[in-house]
Parts: sequence; structure tokens; C-alpha cells
Amino acid sequence: MARVEGDGVTGLSIEGLSVSYGGEPALLDVDLRVTSGEITALVGPSGCGKSSLLRALNRLSDMIPGCAVTGRALLGDVDVLDPQMDLLSLRRRVGLIFQKPNPFPLSIRRNLSFPLREHGVRDPDEVAGRIEEALRSVGLWSEVCDRMDRAALSLSGGQQQRLCLARALALRPEVVLLDEPCSALDPMASGVVEDLIASLRGRYTVVVVTHNLAQARRIADSVAMFWVRDGAGRLIEHGPTDQVFGEPEHELTRAYVAGERC
Repeated sequence: MARVEGDGVTGLSIEGLSVSYGGEPALLDVDLRVTSGEITALVGPSGCGKSSLLRALNRLSDMIPGCAVTGRALLGDVDVLDPQMDLLSLRRRVGLIFQKPNPFPLSIRRNLSFPLREHGVRDPDEVAGRIEEALRSVGLWSEVCDRMDRAALSLSGGQQQRLCLARALALRPEVVLLDEPCSALDPMASGVVEDLIASLRGRYTVVVVTHNLAQARRIADSVAMFWVRDGAGRLIEHGPTDQVFGEPEHELTRAYVAGERC
């Protein structure tokens, strides 16, 4: 099986990627280069394929009946869409955090130790070290270090989302995918998570789906604008954040970022 072995921050090169469900196209012919170490925001109206793209990059699309993905998505020089891809290896390198926090119904500690052990990290000292490292990286260690064996579901929504991010970071991924990570949180918790995402710049390659244009403008290095054409999502513009918001090339992008009806 093909494996994703990288050792550091790696970019993504997406070439002609299409996604369909039951034969109906949801996303068509996406070409997108995600620069190593940068934060790329995917924006656009609901139903234009942004979340489908993330699921394809993590291969969770494989678990959806009737879903078909074509094209290429290169992580370094490895195509993550290769049917022979070792999915355990891939998901260690490409982490996905969902819109709604989804901690395991286990203790805080086991939420992090369980995936580590599943991915072959079994030395107790290394497991403990990675858990602390990950919790510190999301600003959660000081809040939970004295209650690690309590249920993760007892945490607040914002803490649960940071725990889910820590769970992904404990595996030391190269790419972090976030699907509307703040939309289920209150404004204060959302601000904390947004600052956390910004802090990942340079240490990880980050792709974040957001409907919050102000958030995209604050945290992203580049913005990819998606739109529905002929019933399927398409990438219509991609560029540096200042350009996409300040001098967009496509008239739909201009209208969307200006809050006009399209």
C-alpha cells in the first residue's frame, strides 16, 4: 500500500478533483494548490462542495455509500486518492476536525491516548508526553491537567472543540482540515478557537471551511471561492486573501464578499 510518510509541513496539490453522490456531481474539476505552512480558507454558499472536498482529502468520502471521487490530490509526491493508499497512514498525516465537536465518550486522557495507540504509539512515557504537548498547543492543559480522567463530554463546547483539535495534533499531522470549526460555538469560544487556528500557521498546512468572511479575512493567507454552476460546485477564484477581498477577479466573488445578492 502507498504510505504518507512525510516529516514536516507539506503542501497539497489538487488536480482535477471531482466528487459525486449516487452519480450526481457535487464538485467538479477542482485545481487548487495549498501552500505548505499556510492557512487556506474555503468560502462560498452552502452546497457548493467545500465540505465534500475536505472529506475527499481525508478519504472519509470512502465511507459514504454512493460517493465517487476522481482526480488527484498530492501530499508531497503521494496521491492520497490512490486506491492502494494506506488510510491509517493518511489519517495520521491529514487530520480532520468537524463543525460540531465530537469527543469520544471516554475520559479526556483516553480521547488522546486511544488514537495514539491505534497509530502505533504505545510507550507510556511517549503517550503521556504527546498528550501534554497536544493539550498545551491548544491552550487546554492548564484547564484540564487536574481532571484528565473525567469524561470529555463534561467539557464546554469550546473546550471540546479544542480537545478534538488536540486529538488530531497529538498524531503530529502535516495537514489539518477544519470544517466550520467555530459555527457551533458561542462568540467567546469561537474567538479562542479562531486564535488557535491562526497560531497553527507555519507549523501545519491548514485548510478551513468557513461561512464567516470576516474570520477568513482575519486568519487566512489565501482564499478559495467556490460556487454552484449547472448544479455542481466549482472553484471560481483562488488567491491571496487581500487580493480576493480587495480586488477580486470574478464578479461573483466581488458580489459575495461585498454581501450583495448574487
